[in-house]
Amino acid sequence: MAHLAHDDLLRRAKDLDLPTRHHIDGADEPGAGPAFAVVSPRDGQVLAEIADARPAEVDLAVAAARRAFDSGPWPRLAPVDRGRILLRIAELLEEQRKTLALTISLEMGKPITDAHDIELRAAINTFRWYGQLADKLTDESPHTAPDTLALITREPAGVVGAVVPWNFPLTLASWKIAPALAAGCTVVLKPSENSPLSALLLGRLATEAGLPPGVLNVVTGDGPVAGRALGLHPDVDVLAFTGSTAVGRHFLRYAADSNLKRVWLELGGKSPNIILPDAPDLEKAAATAAWGIFFNQGEMCTAPSRLLVHSSVAERVTEAIVARARALRVGDPLDPATEMGALVGQGHLDRVLGHVATGREEGARLLTGGTRTLTDTGGCFLQPTVFDQVTPGMRLAREEIFGPVLSVLTFDDLDEAVRLANATEYGLAAGLWTSDLSTAHRVSRALKAGTVWVNCYEEGDLTVPFGGMKQSGNGRDKSVHAIEKYTELKTVWIQL
Repeated sequence: MAHLAHDDLLRRAKDLDLPTRHHIDGADEPGAGPAFAVVSPRDGQVLAEIADARPAEVDLAVAAARRAFDSGPWPRLAPVDRGRILLRIAELLEEQRKTLALTISLEMGKPITDAHDIELRAAINTFRWYGQLADKLTDESPHTAPDTLALITREPAGVVGAVVPWNFPLTLASWKIAPALAAGCTVVLKPSENSPLSALLLGRLATEAGLPPGVLNVVTGDGPVAGRALGLHPDVDVLAFTGSTAVGRHFLRYAADSNLKRVWLELGGKSPNIILPDAPDLEKAAATAAWGIFFNQGEMCTAPSRLLVHSSVAERVTEAIVARARALRVGDPLDPATEMGALVGQGHLDRVLGHVATGREEGARLLTGGTRTLTDTGGCFLQPTVFDQVTPGMRLAREEIFGPVLSVLTFDDLDEAVRLANATEYGLAAGLWTSDLSTAHRVSRALKAGTVWVNCYEEGDLTVPFGGMKQSGNGRDKSVHAIEKYTELKTVWIQL
């Protein structure tokens, strides 16, 4: 989007035709409940009044998905034909890339350049990757006695409920929808009430791509009503959720109180980023640490929010990060030059500022940021924030802030670094910077995290799985392993 001028993007934003209805059974459904306002965090203005799902609308969506699975063509299509439709979805996402990026930027505050170049790229690649994978999955036939034949098949699990957050509304939705569809399942998607518009557009595009009615349904509404109804629904076979650990607990309870549906959770994180004195490039390590915590306004479950740096290089690294934080361009998400946009809403901004206040009260030293900025816009903007002199017991070091707030802790030896890194209830991701191959192997094995990046951060592609340990959840998105969440293993034993 960098080639588009700010003024041109502002004009395009005014002309957007935003969806306001659920997408159920291949058509827009107004719903019987009241509407709710989607407010843009860039200026506090209402973008649209959209349908607010009650349990009745969730029932409609699940019933459509149930029919499509039990008697519709989708699970019975040849895998290569399912793959072709997923590839067509990817093509339509590419065709509508600018509109979708603009919608995401408006609804959740992400810089337009990041929405277009990073988020949409990830969503498009996800549908393309699983479209190409669909006809390459194989079953098993283990060697048994000569007079028997054993078959182990993976069959689609059924109706999938997917509940996704607002920070990467299309990427995280795609991570769940694409493998579920490739496996032959049908889906009911419940996006965050903060970012429902891009999800509704995705539902329309999927139908346009040739997805049969009921295969992908999108219902909009809040978690305590629509999300709860989906979690409790007896006709939902699998529930895939990305979001907070607190809400993840609710979905486990909903499963226990209903049909014991399988629940796959990708939850919060308090990821450590360990910088050793022998890092191959300390300047790069510092720059990456700054990028990692301030990218997407720090609204990332994998954000390296705990910088664990050896005391011998702590001052040098911290000064470099502070300099980058002060130079970062915070501004209108629709300006292609903006590097950090708005936090998703006033309530979230207040929570992050509360964590900043608590950090100061507990004795951490605020090096830069920590205050709201651009208040004249009506938007939810926060300065990039760095604390040092943080100790392991402080809330800054223990609680997920989900904002552009970095906590710097120091250590004197490797064992201490590993202890600090693992001293959290979370286990989503971690970073390590070292030139020693043995150290890289030993420490990556010792870290309790689903992903460990060595001499980089937030790298990878769709060939590798993503997910956490401990209270960061279970199951994996991305890669072939994601198919496991949406299939049932069946054994057939034949006596010849």
